Amino acid sequence: MPNKKISIEDVARRAKVSITTVSRVINNVPTVSKKNRARVEEAIAHLKFNPNVSAQRLARGYNNSIGLVMPGYPGIFYSFYAVELIRGVGHACESKRLDLVFHITNGNNPINTSNVGGIIFADVIENKKQIESAIAMGTPCLIINNKVDDLNVNYIAVDNKVGGRIAADYLFSLGHKKIATITGNLNTQAGAYRLEGFKKFLKEKGIDLPEKYLYRGDYSRRCARAAAQAFLELPEPPTAIFAASDEMALEAVTVIMEKGLRIPEDISIIGFDDNPACLFGPVALTTIKQPLFKMAEDSVHLLSALITGKSKTKKKVILTPELVVRESCGPCRS
Repeated sequence: MPNKKISIEDVARRAKVSITTVSRVINNVPTVSKKNRARVEEAIAHLKFNPNVSAQRLARGYNNSIGLVMPGYPGIFYSFYAVELIRGVGHACESKRLDLVFHITNGNNPINTSNVGGIIFADVIENKKQIESAIAMGTPCLIINNKVDDLNVNYIAVDNKVGGRIAADYLFSLGHKKIATITGNLNTQAGAYRLEGFKKFLKEKGIDLPEKYLYRGDYSRRCARAAAQAFLELPEPPTAIFAASDEMALEAVTVIMEKGLRIPEDISIIGFDDNPACLFGPVALTTIKQPLFKMAEDSVHLLSALITGKSKTKKKVILTPELVVRESCGPCRS
């Protein structure tokens, strides 16, 4: 394979072992069986794999560059979530005089860890192998917006279950019982956890969430429009809607007002994010605030400490979202 850069994944694939096992052989960890060690060594020799670049970088102590890896999805640069993370990471890198290497990924290709001192992964969406590979190569890593229990990795995440619960609790406190939701992408931890927290609170209060009040969305305005239209066409429309992002909530507001209904007199609506756009619509949006900019800034500071050796302990940080009350929610009138 003269023209292809050999990765640790290639070695693991040939040796038919995990990436972690390859890493342990490279770092001479004694827990690897003789059989697996022999297979890995054969694969390394056959593929002419050379991890020395990474080893030299680690021996120096640190590198002045940080990688930001973000899953690619349509409209990424129009997404408040993505832009706020990029802005926060960029601001922190500037203040610490660090270079930023930005990588948008679909999760299929190996990440080059040799030119950065550490990597920030913005969420985990179909790119878990990339994270495992980076960890195995000894690269300091930190994950934003995903609580990870099955990998030995640093993370900063928002408690999305609590966020969903706060939304349900607030609508319930206003007397709403016919409450619908437009979920985020349920393949993401944020989308799944927000729904889980929301449903759990309603169940505790004896409130049903029928299928007709559950629209599986993807954070886009397109799906929010379809969801709002579907809810309004029901024989018994909901009196309140929880949208798992402000973008979806704002689109639902538009649809509801197009139908001649009033917010919050006819329908209450609550979002999630605290996008500044919430303030400038026809109705200021009540929302669940997640500190995206702070999460992004803190991730750079934590990763920098790990890269330079100032911190050697794993950081697992959970931030609590907050309710921001504005104009879009009111007492139930039916």
